[in-house]
Amino acid sequence: MRIAYLDCFSGISGDMFLGALVDAGVSPKLLEDTVAALDIGARLEISRVTRGGISATKVDVYANGEKDLPREVFWERHGHDHGHSHEHHDHDHGRGLTEIRAIIHKAAIRSTAKATAIRIFEALGEAEAEIHGTSVEQVHFHEVGAVDAMVDIVCAAVGAESLAVEEWVCSPLNVGGGTVQCAHGTLPVPAPATLKLLQDAPVYSSGPQVELVTPTGAAIVKTLSARFAPFPAMKIEKAGYGAGTREFPEHPNLLRLTIGEALPADSASTSQSTSSNALNDRITVLEANLDDLSPQVLAYAMERLLAEGALDVFSVPVQMKKSRPGALLTVLAKMEDANRLTKLIFAETTTLGVRRREEQRETLARRWETVDTTWGPVRIKIASMNGTVSNYAPEYEDCRALAEAQQVPLRTVMQEAIQQYLRGERKA
Repeated sequence: MRIAYLDCFSGISGDMFLGALVDAGVSPKLLEDTVAALDIGARLEISRVTRGGISATKVDVYANGEKDLPREVFWERHGHDHGHSHEHHDHDHGRGLTEIRAIIHKAAIRSTAKATAIRIFEALGEAEAEIHGTSVEQVHFHEVGAVDAMVDIVCAAVGAESLAVEEWVCSPLNVGGGTVQCAHGTLPVPAPATLKLLQDAPVYSSGPQVELVTPTGAAIVKTLSARFAPFPAMKIEKAGYGAGTREFPEHPNLLRLTIGEALPADSASTSQSTSSNALNDRITVLEANLDDLSPQVLAYAMERLLAEGALDVFSVPVQMKKSRPGALLTVLAKMEDANRLTKLIFAETTTLGVRRREEQRETLARRWETVDTTWGPVRIKIASMNGTVSNYAPEYEDCRALAEAQQVPLRTVMQEAIQQYLRGERKA
C-alpha cells in the first residue's frame, strides 16, 4: 500500500504543505493550473530556499498582486481597521461556505479533489461555528476565507490526490507556543479553531514561541490523515520538504513529506500473509436495502460515498418483500470512517437501517507508475504478488480527462497507455 507520512516537527501550514507536495514530485504546473481554474485573481510563486541548511520548496500565494503573509504579520502591519476580516485582499467580511462551495464546484478540477477541498473548508467552518456559537452556514471565514487560503486548500486537495497515496499518516504536531495576533485580538497558541481541529490528535510545544500549526494546516491534517503515529515501516520512494516563511535558530522551519510502500509491520492491524506476501487489514462493511430510491439518487449517493473516502461502493439488484425490485448498497470503509459514511448513507438515501460488520481483507501490494502517451501522462496501477507483477491497469480518470480534452476515443487512450507500460517493462 502506498502511504505518505507528514513530519510536523515545525508544525504545518497550507503553504508548507504545498511546498512539500512540489518537493516530493507534484507538478508545479498542476498547481498553477488549479489556481487558474479557481479564477479568483491569484497566482503562485514557487522557489527554492534553504532552512537550517536544508534545501526546500517555498510556495507563495499572490492575490491581486499582494503576497500572502502569516496572519500575525498581517495584523502587525494593518492593525484591526477591518473589523473581523482577514480577507486582506478584498477588505470585506470574508466569504461564507455557500460561496466557497460554489467557487470550488465551478472550477475545472476533478470531482474527488473538489470534495476533499470542500471537506477541509467544512472542517474549518464547523470549528469556527462551535467556537462562536453559530451555524456553519453563517460563518464567514475571516481567517480562512481569503483568496490565499482558498488557493492553499484547493491546491492541497488536488496535489494530494495526484500522489495516488492510499493512506496519509501524521506525526505528533509541534504547535509552537506564546500568543498569536488574529482577527479577535491576541490569543494563546494554539488558536481556538486550531485547538478544536486538533482534538484527539497528539500535540506538543517545542522551540520558538510562535504559532506553528495554522487553522488551515490543522484542517488539512484532520481531513487527510487516517491516523497519527511515529514514522511508519515503509520502503521509501521519495521525500520532500516544504518551507515556512520564517527562519528559526532552534530548528529548520520545514514540513517533511515522505512517500513509500508500507511494509507489513506498519501497524498492529496490518500483517503479512506467508502464503502470498499480500497485506491483511481490517475493514468495515456497510450494507443497506433500498426499495424506494430512484436510480439517479442512488448513483449520486454512490459518487458521494466514494468522494468522501469509501474504499469501494457497489450495488446489486435484489427482490424485496411483496416482490418489489430494489437494490443492495454495499460500502467498504476504513474502520475510522465507518461512522461518518453511515451518516452519509442515511442523509443521501431512504434507508431506515444500515448493517455493519468487520471483515478481514487481503490485498495485493500496489504501486503507481506514470507513462507518457500521445495525449499526455497516464498513471498505471500495478499489483504484485511475491514481487511479481500480477495485474496492471491505466487510471480511468486520467484517460477520461485526456480523451475529453483531446477529443479522442477513451478506449484508444487506454490502449496506448497499456502499450507504453508494456514497452517500458520489456526495456527494463
